[in-house]
Amino acid sequence: MKLQRFQQLYELLMENRIWSLAHGRTIELGVQAVVMGILNVTPDSFSDAGATLTVDAAVARALEMAGEGASIIDIGGESTRPHAEPVTALEEQRRILPVIAELARQRGLLLSVDTYREDTARMAVAAGAHIVNDIWGLQGEPGIARLAGSTGCGLVLMHNGRGRDLLPDPIEEQLNFFNRSLQVARDTRVADGSIVLDPGFGFAKDPTANLDLIARFGELLVLGFPLLVGTSRKRFLGHVTGRPVDERDAVTAASGAILRLRGAAMFRVHDVPATLDALKLADAVREREAVWKGAGNT
Repeated sequence: MKLQRFQQLYELLMENRIWSLAHGRTIELGVQAVVMGILNVTPDSFSDAGATLTVDAAVARALEMAGEGASIIDIGGESTRPHAEPVTALEEQRRILPVIAELARQRGLLLSVDTYREDTARMAVAAGAHIVNDIWGLQGEPGIARLAGSTGCGLVLMHNGRGRDLLPDPIEEQLNFFNRSLQVARDTRVADGSIVLDPGFGFAKDPTANLDLIARFGELLVLGFPLLVGTSRKRFLGHVTGRPVDERDAVTAASGAILRLRGAAMFRVHDVPATLDALKLADAVREREAVWKGAGNT
């Protein structure tokens, strides 16, 4: 009965759902996998440090990822790798706001800002960003929820286990965290249609915990929201394969295909073509699965 319930939730979430974003924009999630390209405007990110520090380089990389098939560009000005040195809000804003403003002139692009600071998020949306990607899931600066309520921006709420004791069961921990985050959103009347959830692969999770999240990913569908995943080049993939960070795009794509078949809607990655190919295969399998179910061959 429990498995049947998760299957029903899976099929519901795989139907097209409209994600409401700032500036009157929307995007469909569900029937086709959506790729979010990572644009780090930082000198110390774990994977591509310093590659896009200038506005021109960042814009060129964003347009390249869009041309490769990324539907959304996620722009960050502070590294969130473990033990990274924090930057001031002013420095974060100095790095990202000119890039967002320039990319906002490209009318077809959807832009996300990767920040946990309310002031930065507010300035980014004013500059043209459509989505706020909050690695603390509204539990760092709840004012981001008020911003979403007033601007209609999309919200990505990520699970983050840093700096606190985690529940031993990884799914129970996820549900407990997200219920708190969603309560903050409800208290500020953020529309459900603005929210996507991210289980936060790699954030205070050891390799076993990350693999458990993949193995039990379907259990997160009970939350009833579209799910974004960010496994790209993460350390646990290196633990499994023995590959260094710059050789993890193939296993990133593999993890994306597995998670797509288990209900994920959106995929935040560095290498767009590799993951997009894997997701196209996963979607083709899902399509054939639906055909056979419709024919009564289950």
